[in-house]
Amino acid sequence: MKISVEDARALASKVMQAYDSSPEYAGLIADHLIDCELRGLHYGGLPRLVSIVERLDRTGTPKRAIEVAHETPVSARLKGHDNLGYVVAYKATEIAIRKCQASGIAMVGADDTWYTGMLSVFAEMAAAEGLVTMIASNASPWVAPHGAVDGRFGTNPICFGFPSQGDPIIWDIGTSSIMHAEVVLAKRLGQPLAEGIAFDAAGQPTTDPAAALGGAFAAWGGHKGSGLGHVVQLLGVMAGSAPQPPDLAGFGFLIVAMRPDLMGPEVDFRAQVAAYAEAVRAARPVPGGPPVRMPFDRSAAVRRERLAAGVIDVPEGVLERLRAIVGAAG
Repeated sequence: MKISVEDARALASKVMQAYDSSPEYAGLIADHLIDCELRGLHYGGLPRLVSIVERLDRTGTPKRAIEVAHETPVSARLKGHDNLGYVVAYKATEIAIRKCQASGIAMVGADDTWYTGMLSVFAEMAAAEGLVTMIASNASPWVAPHGAVDGRFGTNPICFGFPSQGDPIIWDIGTSSIMHAEVVLAKRLGQPLAEGIAFDAAGQPTTDPAAALGGAFAAWGGHKGSGLGHVVQLLGVMAGSAPQPPDLAGFGFLIVAMRPDLMGPEVDFRAQVAAYAEAVRAARPVPGGPPVRMPFDRSAAVRRERLAAGVIDVPEGVLERLRAIVGAAG
């Protein structure tokens, strides 16, 4: 179902305010969700908002604001107080940017949060200020290590961002074969999963999203992706999470920001990043394949197209559910 970008953003903000989020927090959440829609990651857009409110229905809206629990000139640790990760990570990134601009490098962690969303949002924030970032967020143990069928680490996104002369270069991936939000959306829409990416509670392969949510997802990239998943899990522990956070709670988020001019002129670094990106794009594609891209090229291009069109397409059932929430709240 078509809806304008502005109406979608307003709807998302109203839904969160119906759950007693402050206008500031609701706006940050809405911006994050709509950016997912604009980049073509539908499962992380308005359908994710339905999952957010279902979680709030179970646990209630957090009553305490995010706070800084520990701070040095180059670091900080935040207590999320069960606030949604989109907001917690945004606040952590703001602090990391400020400290990095002053000191050249910064590390900020946050715990007691959930659903940190698309880490490239935060990398893009920092790249706009000329900063390089490394970002990680762990999660509940939904993913089985390579060679196993029991969940031991989260879907665990990891992200690296680099400023350039135009669009930044951002690599943002989950370390599971499928993201939790994708499985939830497949269940909501009655669609099967692809084969070979999930196990049921008995440890048998499954394409049933409901069974997968009761079992585990496979790690992405075999033993290499599984190893990266372990790394992210432990970086989240460094930020303050438990080694295996409870279901959809207690996640850890960590961002490290660096000023390129610690190593040389920033303008030279940006030029080298841009030159490297152009060299990659100029590589010959495999026979019959599309042009070679750099990470973030697709997201940036799709976002520009959808912003120009001014509309996004959202499942009708999702819109009806969200509009009913706003209507019930008056």
